Amino acid sequence: MKKLGKVLHQAKSGNLILKTDIFLKPSVPVYDASNRKVGYVIETFGPVSSPYVSVKPTTDRVRKLIGAHLYIERE
Repeated sequence: MKKLGKVLHQAKSGNLILKTDIFLKPSVPVYDASNRKVGYVIETFGPVSSPYVSVKPTTDRVRKLIGAHLYIERE
């Protein structure tokens, strides 16, 4: 697993906002530290040198994910 970034907060849309250093395409699966799928990438935005990622959660445990590190599969 490769670290994607830390969850900063949940947007009004319900998506999780993460600070990252990776530029990703939409629909990449996202996992928690226990290797459980918790969502997928919607978009990468912000400056290229310091991007953010919006993740659509597929779990109802969203509050537990705030402040946690999320991961993607190694390429």
